[in-house]
Amino acid sequence: MEQRVRRFYDVVWNLWDDDAVDALLAEDFAFRGSLGTETVGRDPWRHYRDTVRAGSSDFRNDIVTLVCLGDSAAARLRYTGTHDGVLLGLTPTGRTFTYAGAAFFTADDRFLTSAWVLGDLSGLRDQLT
Repeated sequence: MEQRVRRFYDVVWNLWDDDAVDALLAEDFAFRGSLGTETVGRDPWRHYRDTVRAGSSDFRNDIVTLVCLGDSAAARLRYTGTHDGVLLGLTPTGRTFTYAGAAFFTADDRFLTSAWVLGDLSGLRDQLT
């Protein structure tokens, strides 16, 4: 489980690796992102990820703490990036940002099956306005 969650952030998010999406996420991957968007499936998740990237082309996820137990995991995260596109409905400011978050995952024998993510959107919005 630990390797899957680390791969989710290190490869699927931070390297924007589309091939890794199919290898790591279940076909019906259920996702609730830190921006409040909910998706089911790989392609809808890709769309969410690409929307975030459009708002911050260098958006990055870093795991601060990761705890795994069986088929579940919880991560404390730090998100960073530059506001160089529309994000949270705000036009680009060029400002860099850092905000905190947490994510909760489930998995089966082969894939990550769900992720529920919370982010400090108030803190992010304060940095962008």
